[in-house]
Amino acid sequence: MGIGHYIKEIGRGPRGAKPLNREQAADLFGQVLDGTVSDLEIGAFCLAMRIKSETPDELAGFLDATQARLALFPASTRPLVVLPSYNGARKLPVLTPLLALLLAREGLPVLLHGMRTEARRVLASEVLQTLGIATLTAPEAIAPGRVAHIDTASLHPGLARLLAARQIIGLRNPGHSVVKLMNPCAGPALIVTSYTHPEYLDRLCATFGLLDAHALLSRGLEGEVAADPRRWPRYDGFVQGQHQLLEEQQAGTANEVPGLPTEIDAISTAHYTQEVLQGRLPVPAPLQRQVQHILHLTAQIEGAASMAFGSAPAQP
Repeated sequence: MGIGHYIKEIGRGPRGAKPLNREQAADLFGQVLDGTVSDLEIGAFCLAMRIKSETPDELAGFLDATQARLALFPASTRPLVVLPSYNGARKLPVLTPLLALLLAREGLPVLLHGMRTEARRVLASEVLQTLGIATLTAPEAIAPGRVAHIDTASLHPGLARLLAARQIIGLRNPGHSVVKLMNPCAGPALIVTSYTHPEYLDRLCATFGLLDAHALLSRGLEGEVAADPRRWPRYDGFVQGQHQLLEEQQAGTANEVPGLPTEIDAISTAHYTQEVLQGRLPVPAPLQRQVQHILHLTAQIEGAASMAFGSAPAQP
């Protein structure tokens, strides 16, 4: 069928473009993921959406299409904490692996997923490999207290191809938003995600509401979901799509983070991560606060699941 009729609606520029409804967005994105449209159409889609930007209904539709096609991890006995990691380190070390291991130490199952979308970045996967955590080639059960990592192509090759288009086009596209919001688990999961530009806050809040999602949202560090160790951001939580403001942003920036390496390479970052986990360096206070918010939300998710199970009618 093609997506030309959709591009005609979304490609009229910032003033003339019309938003798609959720069903149209799901159909469009599904065709892109399935590889049934031409490279020219994909390029036009990426450029049109970059100029127009996504609405909450469009993001929800893109995620509907993605969710229907993902290779999913089995449900765990506790909510899976999902940490998308696509930006890596640019100026400061990537601390997403440290956040993951701090959460696993609290008894949560943790999944990182990602791939390289920009050159010359140190990725979380490289730090995890230095720490002895190999990348999975297919989804598998993640036990509480364990950290796992998987490449995006192992979740859906078409999604990885869409992200890789950035290397040719030079611009991000809706795939970069989708991977930070999707739930690659067959059971309850808490999506920990972030935004860079302030205008995305309301858009993402509305999207989580449409999806009835469980999520923790805050400003990220260089595009990563781990908190900036120097600052206290605002935290917004969602349980079954219901929004709760967990904490307002606090003013100020720390002048120094004890032991934080000045180099961003994987070996230096892995060494710092081990020093923190072994108690020889303090956990940066913003990361510890982020862990507390995640524990708070996972407890709410478990409580909601228990209530739903307890109120279910007995089966004959």
